[in-house]
Amino acid sequence: MESLKQSPVALNMQCAPSARALFKGANGPISQLSIKCAFFGTRLVKTHKPLSTKVSQVVRRNRTRIVMSDSVAGSYATALADLGKSVNSLDAINSDLEKLSQFLVNKDIFAFLVNPIILPEKKKEILKSIAVDAKFEPYTLNFLFILIDKKRIKLINEIIKEFEITYNKLTDTELAIVTSAVKLENRHLHAIAKKVQSFTNAKNVRLKTVIDPSLIAGFTIRFGSSGSNMIDMSVKTELEKLAGQIGYNESIQLV
Repeated sequence: MESLKQSPVALNMQCAPSARALFKGANGPISQLSIKCAFFGTRLVKTHKPLSTKVSQVVRRNRTRIVMSDSVAGSYATALADLGKSVNSLDAINSDLEKLSQFLVNKDIFAFLVNPIILPEKKKEILKSIAVDAKFEPYTLNFLFILIDKKRIKLINEIIKEFEITYNKLTDTELAIVTSAVKLENRHLHAIAKKVQSFTNAKNVRLKTVIDPSLIAGFTIRFGSSGSNMIDMSVKTELEKLAGQIGYNESIQLV
């Protein structure tokens, strides 16, 4: 996976102009934008069975395959992962869901998608616009349409989390959360990825970065199951240790 050769950083995507335009008019007449969605591409036309049928089949048989969760969200996530693997689009779908999660940070967009009063077709218009702007795989958009039709779109954040877990297991990828006081340079992230790889023997290492000024300087790394392993190289922790040694009980704060 080419993206893992570089030191990845957290995405910082802003809602694209066409998505904003559609969302703005969502509760009234939708703007007549010229949207040619990848959903109508030839790859889906050539599929022998509709994707909704394929996903349903995968959901039914996933208990004997790559089940990662017994939850409804887990079932949908493993169904999508199984489909992505079968059509050689697993990496692309994972990338699509990462981008989508950044759009869903906008509470207004998420509230719009899960609002039961809003017509499904209007929700699909928003998802179409996001998909075109972010260059989603046709399979990803079709899957999101299924969630709309099945009234499961409210589970989208849980599905994304479950998909990430499934994807990491399928690709032997170790996810590490790097929290630092300031943004780290790529060379530092690359070194951290190499160190985590040496600890875990994972084929790939994927980093997510978080900025936390309260660390004062340095960084922490969490990896392993549910972030159970931690490497703490922060100045704040060192100062707190020193404070404990001298009997200073007040919390360390940056002045």
